[in-house]
Amino acid sequence: MKEKFIKSSIILIIGGALTKILGIVIRMVMSRVATIETIGLYMLVLPTFSLMMAISQLGFSKGISKLVSENKYQSKKLLFSILPLSMLINISLTIFLVFTSRFIAEHLLHNSDAYLPLLSISLVLPFDSLSSILRGFFFGKEKMTPHVISHLAEQVIRLLLMFLVIPHFKKYGTIIATTSLIVINVMSEIASSLVLIFFLPKRFTIKKIDLKPSYHYIKNVLDISIPTTATRILGNIGYFLEPIILSFVLLNIGYNTSYITTEYGIITAFVMPLLLLPSFFTTAISNAMFPIIAREYSKKNNLYIKKKLQQAIMFSLIICFFSITFINLFPEFLLKFFYKTDLGVNYLRFLSPTFILYSLEAPLASFLEATNHAKDVMKDNLIGIIIKTILLFLLSYLKIGLYGLLIAMIFNILIVTIRHNLHVKKVLNKN
Repeated sequence: MKEKFIKSSIILIIGGALTKILGIVIRMVMSRVATIETIGLYMLVLPTFSLMMAISQLGFSKGISKLVSENKYQSKKLLFSILPLSMLINISLTIFLVFTSRFIAEHLLHNSDAYLPLLSISLVLPFDSLSSILRGFFFGKEKMTPHVISHLAEQVIRLLLMFLVIPHFKKYGTIIATTSLIVINVMSEIASSLVLIFFLPKRFTIKKIDLKPSYHYIKNVLDISIPTTATRILGNIGYFLEPIILSFVLLNIGYNTSYITTEYGIITAFVMPLLLLPSFFTTAISNAMFPIIAREYSKKNNLYIKKKLQQAIMFSLIICFFSITFINLFPEFLLKFFYKTDLGVNYLRFLSPTFILYSLEAPLASFLEATNHAKDVMKDNLIGIIIKTILLFLLSYLKIGLYGLLIAMIFNILIVTIRHNLHVKKVLNKN
């Protein structure tokens, strides 16, 4: 059991490292083949994109993973019970985007250029949902290789298309170039899904009875996935509100649209990816831990789950400490190396210390979700987002540019991590 956890963690860490490297290369390519205006507009639309993906996936991956890991359910029946529901959700989101994209662009983001990129999001959602559902199956089976290869395929296709597509569409202007950045995700998600389907067991033959959805299975998945996805949706709502609040307040106190779009683009396209660089380690460790904790918790093997959590926290802290220290010492070098710019150095130094603590969020949240306390994770994130949003609104009036956003981020990380830790202690003390 211990060897399987270590093996799963190593596979996910190696895969996560390769995926992260490809992600960085993609951002490097983006910063070279796309204009700063295109990147700024893409980052302005990205919070909405992330929110739509969170709703589209509805946390099915986590729910399927937990149920499959407990070996109490028919895997095929589970998948084919969820797929029709996923399709219905995606159709609803497409209709929503068709009717609201112009309003969001003009009245919430205060940038009419965002209309077409927002509309194009609907093309990506169904394929992203499918790959997410399939990944949940493999996580539950503790088979990490298909997940890793699918992510690598996704990133490689995205990188190749970025090389081929963006230079061609750039000449048609910022709107078309930004839209193409979103649409290339369709092909990358298709590639990811095909890889996962290829790795399905050979005995995974589909019978007519498997195609009939089980409402019992759907209910059990939703009991797990709704609190989990609510947490993600809350995070994405907060992310979605960021550019809206910033645009509203900063425009009112005298900043111009160009400054807001450019500086927000610097933070979200250059600064945050560097700070989140160690997260592939913590995410990999947390994902490997999740099905094991879920299974052992159902067996009341409390000493074991406590030990696994301690290991996950220790590894996450060590990795993140050294990574963030390096980033804090050499911000100019890293920004120039990855993005060919030194924009964002001050933002990077200001935020970096807090991200050592941020490394604890993933293992703590994963532990709580695996032990049937996903609602606590949701509540903690809701409190963090409310405080972050209020602070963002108030601090932006102090005429400190986008530092109001950075301070609000810091408070959010502190509040959520501390509350997660308190809930974990309660769970362990109960048992």
